[in-house]
Amino acid sequence: MRATQELHDLGQSLWLDNITRDLLDSGTLKRYIDEFSITGLTSNPTIFEHAISRSSSYDAEILRLTGAGLSGEDLFFKLAIEDLRRAADLFAPVYKRTATVDGFVSLEVSPLLAYDTQSTVREAAALHGGAERPNLFIKIPGTKEGVPAIEESIAVGIPVNVTLLFSREQYLASAEAYMRGLERRVSKGLSPDVRSVASLFVSRWDKATLDDVPEPLHDKLGIAVGRQVYKAYRDLLESGRWQRLANLGAHPQRLLFASTGTKDPKASDVLYVSALAAPNTVDTMPEETLVAFEKHGTLSGAIPRNGGDCEEVLVDFEKVGIDLTKLAADLQSEGAKAFSDSWAKLLNAIQQKSKALQQPG
Repeated sequence: MRATQELHDLGQSLWLDNITRDLLDSGTLKRYIDEFSITGLTSNPTIFEHAISRSSSYDAEILRLTGAGLSGEDLFFKLAIEDLRRAADLFAPVYKRTATVDGFVSLEVSPLLAYDTQSTVREAAALHGGAERPNLFIKIPGTKEGVPAIEESIAVGIPVNVTLLFSREQYLASAEAYMRGLERRVSKGLSPDVRSVASLFVSRWDKATLDDVPEPLHDKLGIAVGRQVYKAYRDLLESGRWQRLANLGAHPQRLLFASTGTKDPKASDVLYVSALAAPNTVDTMPEETLVAFEKHGTLSGAIPRNGGDCEEVLVDFEKVGIDLTKLAADLQSEGAKAFSDSWAKLLNAIQQKSKALQQPG
């Protein structure tokens, strides 16, 4: 049995953290669905920047949209939504088979709005409505300003993928926002069946501390944080508050492990996939990590319900001077900046391509 099938059978959804027009046109994404048990897909500004700037597959569409008077963000979202519609249609059978639990694709609001609540809410509604696909998540960052945007978007029925979460506290803030949004719907007599995932970024913890901790602690922090958040996730699902919502028809905001590609060249290329296997969660992985796990990945069981030794490991990092609270905040702000930088590169690449394609000859 394929390792990816084993992970799927354990109850964890495998999503691909990538999208390009080439993946769609070549049939590779369809093959991953059929052969590698992939049941969803995520994207972000960096992924689209690479896809558009490093490929000619978008050139004809860029030329057509430029001729129609589109530019900048408007042009990009037309390109992105076209790709994600096609991907959403490929996952539609999964979406139906799992009673709308799985089979989602994700599109992020402009990273420039990471600290603008009302603009995020407006753009989330516009993007989801424009895509016309029920299995599309709108990605909203779990920043201080993003939390109320998550609540508001859920309250009006928009499925949300909360992104840029790095710690238990950041996760719980997004989960609280999700529940508040559902409770507002219930108070108005609306269905609380609005789907969401909460994306915890894992490998960046280890990349940030690799040079600052002794070798025995290398590549252990991301896994410990992931397991700590998993325990918090399970605790929340057993709370009376959540049970009341579930009794009214709500479904869990599933915990999603993101940034699961290994950054340390000395570590296993499937380190986080193997260590963070858990039922009723999602792992979205880069294409190279997916292929590597399919080839030589192994499972050693699921994350313990209580997070195993995660608290002891976190204490070990604090003992060597790692301020986990500060680092979580820094990682979130750095992540938001990285996406903003990719966004600027993306829009510049589109602008340059538009100019070049309109040149005679």
